[in-house]
Amino acid sequence: MRFATAAALINELVEAKHQLQLGRVLARWARYDLIAIDEVGYVPLAEVGAEFLFQVIAERAEKAAVIITTNLPFSEWTQVIPNARLCKALIDRITDRAHIIETGAESYRFRRTLEKRKGRTSMANMTYATPAAEKRDS
Repeated sequence: MRFATAAALINELVEAKHQLQLGRVLARWARYDLIAIDEVGYVPLAEVGAEFLFQVIAERAEKAAVIITTNLPFSEWTQVIPNARLCKALIDRITDRAHIIETGAESYRFRRTLEKRKGRTSMANMTYATPAAEKRDS
C-alpha cells in the first residue's frame, strides 16, 4: 500500500523524469496492490502533472486498487485539470467499477476543531482542585 498527496505524487514523477528515471518510478507505483492519492482537487494541476496522474491511474485500471480523495464533485474537476479531454478520460478511469463514497460538504477537520474549542471552553469554565490544594484548605 502506498499513500501520497496528488502534489507529492506528481512532484515525484516530475523529478524522476528530470533524472531520466520515470519508467522506474512508474513501475514502482504500478507494483503496489493499493495506492491512495489524497487531495486531488486542492491545487490546479499543470498539464504535465495531469498527464502523470492519468498515466498512474490508467496503468492500474482493472489491475489494482486506487483510492482518491477530493473536495470537488467530478463536475468541477475541469477547474483542476484544464484539458477537458484528459479530465474526462481520467474521471472515466477512476469511476469505472468504482465505489464512490460521498462524505458530505462538512470538513471533519473543521468539525474536530470546533469540538476541541467547545471542550476547551467548557473546561475553562470549570474549577479544579488538586489533592495538594484540598489538603491546604482543610
